[in-house]
Amino acid sequence: MSGKPKKMGLLTSGGDAPGMNAAIRAVVRTALNYGMKVTGIMRGYDGLLSGDIIDMHARSVSDIIHKGGTILRTARCPEMMTEAGLEKAAGICRVLSLDALVVIGGDGSFHGALELSRRGINVMGIPGTIDLDLSCTDYTIGFDTAINTAMDAINKIRDTSGSHERCSVVEVMGRHAGYIALWSSLTGGAEEVLIPENGAAHNSKERVIGQIIENRALGKKHNLIVVAEGVGGSEALAKEIEKVTGIESRATILGHLQRGGSPTALDRMHAAYMGYKAVESIQNDEVNRVIVFRNGRHESMDITEALNSDRPYDNTMYDIIKMLAR
Repeated sequence: MSGKPKKMGLLTSGGDAPGMNAAIRAVVRTALNYGMKVTGIMRGYDGLLSGDIIDMHARSVSDIIHKGGTILRTARCPEMMTEAGLEKAAGICRVLSLDALVVIGGDGSFHGALELSRRGINVMGIPGTIDLDLSCTDYTIGFDTAINTAMDAINKIRDTSGSHERCSVVEVMGRHAGYIALWSSLTGGAEEVLIPENGAAHNSKERVIGQIIENRALGKKHNLIVVAEGVGGSEALAKEIEKVTGIESRATILGHLQRGGSPTALDRMHAAYMGYKAVESIQNDEVNRVIVFRNGRHESMDITEALNSDRPYDNTMYDIIKMLAR
């Protein structure tokens, strides 16, 4: 860009995540401190295409740091997956005279930003997704709140499961990644966890039922099984466990409960840092990048490199869960 940036756009896209509002607040107030104007884009890329925009000021983000969801709203936008939609979005960014567009979201949102960058629009990504499924970063905004919500639910289910000597199957979110399931299993004391990364054979009903029978022989009075959304089948699993073992079994699907709620201190901290770093990078003419947290530091990474990153699955946490479940 020529000279210092004067105006930036800001949107949240894809699934909402606790801490998005804290990130919005950090972006807006940092930009204003640098003398930039901020255009808020409502309902993600869908709002960009329809021109649903607002001017944002310091008071626009008052009293939102503790709120879940996103004040800018969010929506899916199939049109952004078409050439015509992408060209239209890039054209609108030019009409709005945006020196940069900040996108808070996950993998799909960043792919949209990447396509805009290929059409000459300066973009900056901030990872906001409860699933922790972006390989480029060790942390994504919303993850800590989601696992605390899941852990709290598991604690309550464990109470009633123990009282009735049941097997409880709890399904948590995470379409293609098992991080919420792993973390909530470790912190909730689960006997077993089923995640996409471990494959179909490992996640089979037969293996799980065999584990429950073995646990009963070891004197366990109740069992807690956590299932990632990407594996699914929780209702069917609970029914099969009861049919084969005679142990009363219940399935609980936590669903979108995990997306809401006031963000934890950790999510607010990362949101503040990432929002600040995004604007700082734009000021330094470091655009078409994603803010990541790696090796204990917040830094920026080229967006193409970020989306092509690969983080191999480490089975250590699962091994610990199984050792401590004995």
